[in-house]
Amino acid sequence: MAYEHKENKGSLFTNEKKDKDTHPDYTGQINVAGTLYNISAWDNKSKSGKKYFGLSVSIPKPKEEKKETSSQDELPF
Repeated sequence: MAYEHKENKGSLFTNEKKDKDTHPDYTGQINVAGTLYNISAWDNKSKSGKKYFGLSVSIPKPKEEKKETSSQDELPF
């Protein structure tokens, strides 16, 4: 069973799959009012040199359900 965030809680982790500068530095999920969102965050610096996080939020795509086949579906003729 996957970890489920409590309502209005979330987490970010270092993106260990970052291959390009355009990929997020951090990724995670948050539960807002019962809806789960993906979060991506980038380390940024303003023109004045102040550090901040740039954020992007999206709704996760539903996982595809695996089609179960019965032995009748796999008849050789």
